[in-house]
Amino acid sequence: MNALHKTVTCVLHATLRRPQRWAQMLGFSILGLAAACGAQAAPQLRCEVTYAGHTRVLTAQPVSDPYSVEAVDIGGRFFFKMAMVGHAAKLEHILIYVYLNQEPRPVIVQQIKYLPPFRNGAQPYLLTGEQHVYAGPVERELIYSCGLVGVKP
Repeated sequence: MNALHKTVTCVLHATLRRPQRWAQMLGFSILGLAAACGAQAAPQLRCEVTYAGHTRVLTAQPVSDPYSVEAVDIGGRFFFKMAMVGHAAKLEHILIYVYLNQEPRPVIVQQIKYLPPFRNGAQPYLLTGEQHVYAGPVERELIYSCGLVGVKP
């Protein structure tokens, strides 16, 4: 019995003993099998964005056109946009934008562009540090930090 077969058998036995965790175990099993088979995921940018005490986790995958990426409404006060330009084998750059939502149109308050080389590997690393952006007549605060994972050498 090879190691992969033992892993699958172990996961199936654990799943059958605890049926309430079936879906969770299935997800972990598929991820584990993909890793065991040598499959690598595309790079991913993960940002934790906080406004008014509420935190959202946003993710981005590589795209060829940054203009096709939609900005995300954050609490009706800000828009947050992140774009990883390039493809899985090679990232050209990463763009992060913060807009203040105001009339007659949103106004950009922060624009950041990260250029290669990006640290490679499966372990995530902090790309931006913790950013505090203040905007509007009463200086509303948006806090975010972004990490990058899965960049290929």
